[in-house]
Amino acid sequence: MIYLVAAIAGIAGFLFGFDEGVIAGSLHLLRGEFSISPLNEGLMTAAVPLGALFGAVISGRAVEAFGRRAMLLFAAVLFVAGALLSALITAVWMLSVARLVLGIAVGMAALVAPLYIAESAPPARRGMLVSIYQLAVTLGILGAYVVGFAFSDSWRTMFLCGALPGIALFVGMFVLPDTPRWLATKGRSEEAGAAIARMRAVAPRSPVVTAELAEIARTAEADQNRGTWSELFSPLIRPALVVGIGLFLLQQLSGINAVIYYAPVVFGEAGFSSASTQLLATIGIGIVNVAMTVVGMALIDRIGRRKLLIIGFAGTALSLGMIAIGAATEAAALDVLAMIGLALYIAAFAVSIGPLPWVMMAEVFPLNVRGIGMSAASLANWAFNFIVVFSFPPLVAAIGLGGVFTVYALVCAAGIVFTLRLVPETNGASLEEIERHLRSGRPFRDLGTRAPAQDTGLRQPALPLAGVEKAAGR
Repeated sequence: MIYLVAAIAGIAGFLFGFDEGVIAGSLHLLRGEFSISPLNEGLMTAAVPLGALFGAVISGRAVEAFGRRAMLLFAAVLFVAGALLSALITAVWMLSVARLVLGIAVGMAALVAPLYIAESAPPARRGMLVSIYQLAVTLGILGAYVVGFAFSDSWRTMFLCGALPGIALFVGMFVLPDTPRWLATKGRSEEAGAAIARMRAVAPRSPVVTAELAEIARTAEADQNRGTWSELFSPLIRPALVVGIGLFLLQQLSGINAVIYYAPVVFGEAGFSSASTQLLATIGIGIVNVAMTVVGMALIDRIGRRKLLIIGFAGTALSLGMIAIGAATEAAALDVLAMIGLALYIAAFAVSIGPLPWVMMAEVFPLNVRGIGMSAASLANWAFNFIVVFSFPPLVAAIGLGGVFTVYALVCAAGIVFTLRLVPETNGASLEEIERHLRSGRPFRDLGTRAPAQDTGLRQPALPLAGVEKAAGR
């Protein structure tokens, strides 16, 4: 059942990727039908990330007040409405408005969907299950490429296709319960127990349900006060905020959007001369992105978050160096080196830096500030996304492509240091265990890397939950 829950919530990620990518395949048709100024084109393209900023702000408080399920249902309605409006527009400004609506839905879903999965998943499989969201994003991007190729003569059909997964998300979330943790914070313990039983596929009164509900209840009781922004920045909680925002900063400043932007140039210089072959090559990169995200999902709960981050940052630093060397010269052989570097970069990013910020954003914040904490991390994601895309052209003009990708490579090298010094190992720990460690005042990075300290009254013995899950064959 938990895989179905993650798959349904993951549809929100598919819509994120699709709505970000579909504009690329439709833009040349829109130019042919409408008179589009550079300013209007920029507004139309940037409307999604701009709307996502608003969506992230709105969701921080609303997800605590109305619940995870209700927010995903509302996002689904916005996805469908945005797709229909996009397909029916008669002026460019209308498309900008429609994509702003889609952006709000993207910003809401990008916060709520990983949270919904993380709060529903058992600790041993939480990383892999939350990564389904990032996998769905890559599938959405690939789906947008395929739709653009299949309906290359109809931009209205391209946009209309986005309504179908939006309807699927609404229907799927309509039949699912809210997360046990949110239900427990609202005093709905019986519903929380029923949700645990349904998601774990066990009897409502089974020891698994009793133990997990008791663990959630202890933390919920300690977190009865409503989380505030001042608490989020307090010395105890600040390490989680640094990890949540820092990972998104490094993810975006690794240059992912600039690398994708530069991909057609790489393919063109490597000998893919026609537009159709460049599109097929881009679809090939999309397939690599999906395949390596699946590899990352298989590794995340086996080797842990920290090791996978280090592998990802090392791989992206190396591959960005290859792209920088190829971009700084005009030698044909080095153009091929840049193309190889591009494929390796996408692989290293997809296996690690792509999914892990979303996973850890949903893990590191305490329950009472989880909504606003994830909102802050999401805002950082969209802000740094905008900064990288906005700064890429002037940076290229100032220091050249080789210089820009050298900067991105150095950022990835800094990511290794950041991971070693500040990032905890959350693999296998329950959300309640992560919160207890954070509130204990011990260095956050020590979580999962050292033997636990002696019980000081801050935590209850872990035997009931761990023992019951072991007996149940988990």
